[in-house]
Amino acid sequence: MTPTSPPAPPPPLIGISTYLEPSAHWGDWHLPAALLPARYHRLVQRAGARAVLLPPDDDPAAAADTVARLDALVTAGGPDVDPACYGAPRAPESGPAHPERDAWELALTREALAQGVPLLGICRGMQVLNVARGGTLVQHLPRTHAHRGAPGIFTTHPVEPVPGTLLASVLPGPADVPTYHHQAVDRLGEGLVAGAYAAVDGTVEALELPGAAAFVLAVQWHPEAGEDLRLMRALATEASGRIRARGEAEA
Repeated sequence: MTPTSPPAPPPPLIGISTYLEPSAHWGDWHLPAALLPARYHRLVQRAGARAVLLPPDDDPAAAADTVARLDALVTAGGPDVDPACYGAPRAPESGPAHPERDAWELALTREALAQGVPLLGICRGMQVLNVARGGTLVQHLPRTHAHRGAPGIFTTHPVEPVPGTLLASVLPGPADVPTYHHQAVDRLGEGLVAGAYAAVDGTVEALELPGAAAFVLAVQWHPEAGEDLRLMRALATEASGRIRARGEAEA
């Protein structure tokens, strides 16, 4: 008999956190909804992975159970993190609180770090990572082309990866990135290092966690709004490696 090759492992399953909105409109309906811009799941799919959406869950065990089923996690962009999460008074420019989402994404992030599940934070997701590690945020940046343009319109600006970082291994040189935000990292959380800065004003544009049990990278910009697949492909590659390692351990 001719030996057969073992079946190829399945594409990695990457979870993406979602919004939880009190009212959304589609068809004849105006109802509460968990939602996410389609660009996120399409970016995951274009990178060769399967996407699953993770709406907020207030069950205390939900984050641990959910992360244990994933091959990687993406914490998505969205509204401001409540300053109460990092012990700061609310600035007038801070948006309304979203306590369900804050609690859920902080729990998902901590579980990904604890369980060694690869993590990519996007915009708000980078801020959540910083807060989860005990850092703080700048609650308002001036409206400039480097951070935020007209409402609902992404702008682009250059970022400069720090040589020798994880980000620099994925994006080796300066890159123009899609951006839309008004909050940013202030004091870095425990163990985190900056992986990139905005060329125009030095705003921290990426965070990573050297020595973590798995790939941990977060960026201030929105890769889902552009055509560059390198960040998501790097996450998918790490997730695939986790699948292989699990298979070898079970063999």
